[in-house]
Amino acid sequence: MNHWIAAARPRTLPLALASIIMGGFLAAANHKFSWPVGILSVVTTILLQVLSNFANDYGDTVNGKDTDIRQGPSRAVQRGDITPARMKSAIVLFSALSLIAGLSLLFVALRDAPIQTFWGFLGLGVLCIVAAITYTAGKKPYGYAGLGDLSVFIFFGWVGVLGSSYLHTLEWNWANLLPATTCGLFSVAVLNINNIRDIESDRATGKNSIPVRIGREKAVVYHWLILGTGMLLVLAYGLWFRDGSNWKFLFLLSFPFVVKNGLAVSRVHSPKELDPYLKQMALSTLLFVLLFGAGFLI
Repeated sequence: MNHWIAAARPRTLPLALASIIMGGFLAAANHKFSWPVGILSVVTTILLQVLSNFANDYGDTVNGKDTDIRQGPSRAVQRGDITPARMKSAIVLFSALSLIAGLSLLFVALRDAPIQTFWGFLGLGVLCIVAAITYTAGKKPYGYAGLGDLSVFIFFGWVGVLGSSYLHTLEWNWANLLPATTCGLFSVAVLNINNIRDIESDRATGKNSIPVRIGREKAVVYHWLILGTGMLLVLAYGLWFRDGSNWKFLFLLSFPFVVKNGLAVSRVHSPKELDPYLKQMALSTLLFVLLFGAGFLI
């Protein structure tokens, strides 16, 4: 069981949940938060994230990307703790569980919505499952082509925040694109740290992440662009709403931690010393979301 828990990578869950929590806060600020929708959204997200981690563990090993030269934590399949066949079965199981949880969420959230909305969200849910699996598994994993950043941005930002907010409210608000984009960008920052850490091993195994394509120096500049754009967009969101107290800017308290992360990525060159800043950026993103929500609800 310990091997399976390690393969599920619990430390990735706060980042995955950040976008769902943000969507819930946006709905609550509009006085339309639903606990059943919120709970089912969290369950579905956790299952999808574990599915993605299992598929990543399996795909990186069978495709020869997890080798002894990789600096990050070794994977369960790579170490031999879990056989490829058993991991493949777990991927099938969690795909089914994710689909069941997602269907339950849609039946609860969209029972009064037009049928076209249900089918649209169902298609989006299936796409989430496919994206989670094919990131590093399959014949042509898109993660090896440098498309992981785009996928993380879309699913951890726009889909997670805007989708969950809509399931609560059944309403579309264009302004929500700003905090949703910030969530997506901060999530991409976590992936970028991972890819900077693994730049040498990825280059050796043919994994063409963005840092591999542009080099470490430009990847650091890219990191600052991600962080800076994210902070500016959510600040613009706060300024957009002239009503309310200044508590809506409570999220600014998280920005020093975001800046600290950018400075660390700029200065730390050792892969092992850089690794803790993945967790630090993920927790900073979650802190930002919690402060954002608290500020708009006070």
